[in-house]
Order: sequence, then structure tokens, then C-alpha cells
Amino acid sequence: MQVVAMKPIVTLGAARLTIGDIAGVADGRHAIAFSEAAEASIEASAGALARLSAAGERIYGVTTGLGAAVDTALRAEDDVQMRVPLARCVGVGRAGSRRELRAIMTTRAARLAQGCSGASLATARGLAALVERDVQPVVPMTGSIGEGDLAPLAAIAAVLTGQGLAFLKGEIVPGAVALEGAGLSPFRLIGKDGLALVSSNAASVGLAVLCVADARRVLSAAVAAGALSFEAYRCSLNPLSETALALRPMPGQEAVAAAMRALFEDGSLVQPGMARRLQDPLSFRCIAPVMGAAVAALDSARDIVEAELNSSDDNPAILAEGHSLPNANFDTTHLTLAFEMLGLALARVAAMVGERIMKLMSPASSELPRFLSPIQNGRNGYATVQKTVAALVAEIQHKANPMPVFVLPVADRVEDYATMATAVIEKTADIVARLRLLIAVELMVAAQAVDLRDGIVLGRGTAGVRAAVRSAVAMLTEDRPATPDIETLDAMIAAGVFDDLGRIWQEAK
Repeated sequence: MQVVAMKPIVTLGAARLTIGDIAGVADGRHAIAFSEAAEASIEASAGALARLSAAGERIYGVTTGLGAAVDTALRAEDDVQMRVPLARCVGVGRAGSRRELRAIMTTRAARLAQGCSGASLATARGLAALVERDVQPVVPMTGSIGEGDLAPLAAIAAVLTGQGLAFLKGEIVPGAVALEGAGLSPFRLIGKDGLALVSSNAASVGLAVLCVADARRVLSAAVAAGALSFEAYRCSLNPLSETALALRPMPGQEAVAAAMRALFEDGSLVQPGMARRLQDPLSFRCIAPVMGAAVAALDSARDIVEAELNSSDDNPAILAEGHSLPNANFDTTHLTLAFEMLGLALARVAAMVGERIMKLMSPASSELPRFLSPIQNGRNGYATVQKTVAALVAEIQHKANPMPVFVLPVADRVEDYATMATAVIEKTADIVARLRLLIAVELMVAAQAVDLRDGIVLGRGTAGVRAAVRSAVAMLTEDRPATPDIETLDAMIAAGVFDDLGRIWQEAK
């Protein structure tokens, strides 16, 4: 008899959720379930909503219209909750990936577990079932302006009701067909279910979870690549010393320096007089403060995302004690600013990575063969890889530009401010993806430079970095296409091969 291993369960509403919890579900490594306490809280909120509605209280989106139509009275029998998602299926553009959709749906389920939404328990369980049964709605990702991700969440809610579109075995099918294929039946939305499903920033926060998780992995690889470049260039380690950094302690820089110092242990570079220069170019010398600033920006973004995961953004909040509370908890200015800052910080890391690659290829700077070709007669070496590096750095710099602060008012100018959080997080994720490719190039180039540098002994950790590169990418002798090598290293970074080799964080969060 074959034994099927059970996935670890992330229990929503049982303990404080972390980036790692949601990312684990998104990647298919973890399952989800509501805790008993969460289900009780959800039922209590739904019960309070029913009592308030029966008493004739005006409740936004339940007994009134939405947005500019808040002045319109509605009756419970108008079946408004079934119509709420359909009217907001207005998204366009690329469809969210399976990983993104799992993160988004898990994030919304986690916030329903706070018990402030007024959603029915059946609907909350239904949303969790989409994750557990691996139903992937077709969700166009452009349409949210950041004050509630109505458009993407509406596409998910539509599938839950048997409408909309979803992927089934690689084909796009009607929502009802996808539900049937997963052993589910369409859900009927009642009370405040429709509004609870769509009026949230779960798309922004779900994407932010993945961006933070991916950026942590990329920055760990950046430490490994930077250390290997130090070995190849034979840099002075003085700027990485505890003494130097203690003179001006700044967030993140000691963590980066300590991780790099550990990689150099037992190698010749730590011995006195092994550096080629008294002062190295700034792209080497300033690696700790610049990468440290990126680490600090990422830690700040992580803290904000985890605060979002463990709170409610429902408007109105339906409190179990019997109170409907209009609020502005859907605003994502804090989240948007954190990811704008993260993108700017990563762009500065990218600028330094690109310049280190160029320095290693320059014989005037590195004292190594031009373009790191061991055969100089008519060989290209890595010369044209410089164009790829320049393109990646330019694209990263472009995407690091902030989104406009002013966004066209909507809803008859009632909604006259917006953050564009989803778009900001998506462009930051694009920066992370391009930086990962750039670091893949640095790993490839630094390993080549190390192999061309005679008479050096690598540190125990940097030797491990080189070995990891060489396990997949052979040293360049005769010219060959570099694209497969870059893509292989990019995939290795994404898979976490360099996590421990360049570890900045002691534990995944």
C-alpha cells in the first residue's frame, strides 16, 4: 500500500501568520484549514449582520448601494450579493499565475478568519476549498487602484458562484465546470458574502507575500555572488570588518557583512596583504551599506505585509457584539510606500551588481583576460553578455520609478484618492525577477574570474558557491551561448540553492 505524505497545515485563525505560511500554501507545500476559533468568529460576525439587517440598520453594501450609490436603499430580497462580483469583473491584462492566485485566495481566507467580515461560514469555507481543490480562476490582473482590489477578487468570487472562467487541466472552462471537476457545487452568496469576497486588498497583499519571499531568496544569492566577486577581484575586506561598520551602525549592513565574512573563512583573502588595492571601486567597497539598506527595506516590507495578514480590512467591519463599523482600513498607502522603497533599494543593488560584472571583465580593472576569455585570439568570451547586463539594469531602473501619486478619481469622484498598490507590488516583483537574472550573470562571471585567477585559495563558503555554479555551468573556454547558463543559474536561485550559502536571515519568515 502506498503511503501518501500529508502536507503541513497552515491553520487560519490559530496563530500569527507569516510570509512563509502563505508562500508555502502558494507553492503547494502547505494546506490550509480554519481553526475552530476562526469558524466561531466568522459565524458570530455573520450572526451580528443578520440581526442588524433584521433591525433595519443601514449597512453599506448590504442594505445600501456601493460607492456613489451609497444613497440607494436596497432590500435583502434584491439578491444583491450575487450581483456584486459580476458587476466588478472588469479586469483586463495578463491572467494571474497559479502561485499568485493561491497566495491571493489564501490571504483573503486568512483575513476572513479574523471574524470581522460578516461573511457566512459556508462562503469562507468555499473560498478555502478553491485553494485546497486547486481551482485556479482566470483573473485578469489589471483593474485595481489599491483601495480594495475589487476587479481581481471579483473574478475569483464569480467562479465560486459557478460563473466566470477557470483553468481545468490546462484549458479555460466556465466556473461551474471547474467547480464540478473539483467536486464542488456553486455557492449562493447571502448577507454580505459578495462584498466580503471582493472588498479587500487580498490581491495586493497576496502578491506582496510572494514578492517578499522571492526578494529574500534573491538577496541571499546576491550575498553569495558578491562574495565570489570579492574573491575574483581580490578585494580588501576592511570595509566589511565589524570595527569599520561599528563606526556608523546602519540597519542591515552588519547582517550582510557578517554573512560575507563567514564565506571567506579559511581562504587566502582573509590573510594580511592579499588585497590587490588599498581602496576598491565603490561597487565592491560599499556592498555592505547598499545591500544592508535593501535588507532593511525588505524587513520593513515584511513587517507591514505580516501585519496585513493578521488584521481585517473589511469595510464595513461587522463586529460580533452587534455593530457595523464603517472604516478606512482598506487604504494601502503604508504598503505601497514600503514596496516603492523596496524597489528603489533593489535598483541600487542592481546598479552595483552590473558595475562589478563590468569591472571583472575589464583587464585594466581586474588584471584578468579581457571579457574573461581564456583564449584571447578571436574569442568573444563574455563580451556581449555586457549588453544583457546593461539591458537588465536599465529596465530595473525604469521600474523603480514611483507610480503617480494622483490617480483619476472614480465613483462619481467619491473615491478621489488611490494608492495603485497592486501595480506597485507587481513592478517591484518585476524588479526582483530581473535582479535574479542579473545575479545569475554575476555568479557565472565571478566563477569564471575565480577560475582564471592563479594562486588563490577560496574561503570555505565561497568555494561552496563556486562549486554550486560549476555543478550546472562549465567554465567557458570556447565561445558558446550564454543564455542556457544564465537561465540555469536563475532557476537555481529561484529554487533556493544559494539560500544557505549566502544566508542573511537566520530563519525563513
